[in-house]
Formats: sequence, structure tokens, C-alpha cells
Amino acid sequence: MLREIFRGKFIAALKQAFRDGQLNFHGDLKLLAQTKTFATWLRPLYRQDWIVYLKRPFGGPEYVLQYLGRYTHRVAISNHRLVSLADGKVTFRWRDSAHNDEQKLMTLSLDEFLRRFLLHLLPKGFVRIRNFGFLANRRRSILLPLCFHSFGSAQEPQAEQGASSSKDPSDLYHCPKCGGPMKVIELVAGKSR
Repeated sequence: MLREIFRGKFIAALKQAFRDGQLNFHGDLKLLAQTKTFATWLRPLYRQDWIVYLKRPFGGPEYVLQYLGRYTHRVAISNHRLVSLADGKVTFRWRDSAHNDEQKLMTLSLDEFLRRFLLHLLPKGFVRIRNFGFLANRRRSILLPLCFHSFGSAQEPQAEQGASSSKDPSDLYHCPKCGGPMKVIELVAGKSR
């Protein structure tokens, strides 16, 4: 079965990465750096039932970005799909995926059209894109400069500024477009860095 093949290939790749010194173990996992301990840790993986879900691949990274972009940066229905508004009815184009993406027209009452459109609006307080990890809003100003520093990027001087708390707070804000310093004019109560 596919799951046994995948499991075998995955574990074999883990073993090879271990032999080649490509795996790093830190903190509580330091013991796994020893060959016998690593082998003992791998053994139960052969007895586990692995679930392998296969899906036809996307058309490459460009397609993935285009697909996600439709959901994150557009409205529920764009203007070019609207055909007419007459007698309290809205007519618009839609694509029928069940019939080779054939374009069809649909006419709905204004109330029904608005009801369907409003289903696509997020409730107050929700956001479409939520960053996490080093891009999470709360920790981004600290962790992102550390990432640049770790990779030896040109952003290194900003990392030193962000790490230094003795500087004026206005020196820590930089324009996202030009990178120039931004001056804090006013802080809203309860919203501090």
C-alpha cells in the first residue's frame, strides 16, 4: 500500500539525513544526537499507521499565489462580472465548474444578491490573513530583525536598533516603503509597544 511505501521512504530519508549530519537536536532533544538513541526513537515509527492523503499538485507556485490571492485580496464578486441591475434584480456572470467552467448568467432579486454577498464579509474583529511565528504582530518587531541577522541580510543594522532599548523609541519605527526613520507623534492609550 502507498502508506507503507511512503512511511519506508520517509524513515529512510530521516536515517540518511541523520548519517549525513543534517539533523540538529537542541534542548530536550539533544539525546537524539546519539546513534543508538536515534535508532530507538525511530523504531516505533514503523509500527504506526500512517495516513497519506494525495491530491493532484497545483500548477506551481504562481498558481498557488493566484488561487490564494482571489480569496485574500478581492471582493466576493468583481465589477466585471455584474451584467445588469433592473427592476430590483441583479444579473451576473458565474462559472459552472461542473460543465467545463462554462460561463453562465444568473439573475437574483436584489435582496438575495445582497444576502449572498454579505455572507462573504468577515465579522467585526476578524482578519483575512493572520500571520504567525516570526511574522506574528506581537513579536514581529523583535523576531524579524533576528531572522535577518541570522541569515546575514542587509537588514542587520535594524536588528541592532530593535535590540537596543536605550535608544529613543521613535528610532525603532521605519517606513515600510523607503526604510527611513519614522517619528512617533502620538500614542493611543492602551496601545504601546
